[in-house]
Amino acid sequence: MKVYTDGSCLGNPGFGGWACVFEDGTKMCGGETHTTNNRMELTAVIRALEKNSHVKVVTDSKYVKDGIEKWIHGWKQNDWKTSSGGDVKNQDLWTRLDELVSFTTQWEWVKAHNGDTLNEIADSLARSCATMLKG
Repeated sequence: MKVYTDGSCLGNPGFGGWACVFEDGTKMCGGETHTTNNRMELTAVIRALEKNSHVKVVTDSKYVKDGIEKWIHGWKQNDWKTSSGGDVKNQDLWTRLDELVSFTTQWEWVKAHNGDTLNEIADSLARSCATMLKG
């Protein structure tokens, strides 16, 4: 099964929203009042995998896809430091995501705002959650 995830932020940092849309029609969303877009992107994936880790995660975030497939291994080996020696941003969320990923979790990147129906729904839900928090 595929799950489409997205994050949104009104200001960066600002009011943020995240959303997950599963192929079976299940939808989940939420938000935070002071956050960043990258934190919301990661939160969406985490919430999806907390529900079901045996999925293909479809994301429009190269930060998430590259982070989990390429960068995280080096970060862990380097005590959560980047290649330039700085602290990895959002380490708390990367650590949680790493705990949730199973050997069956797959990753797919999709271009944002390109007509992919479930990606557009996830985007809309994430923006709606951020907007509701803003008031």
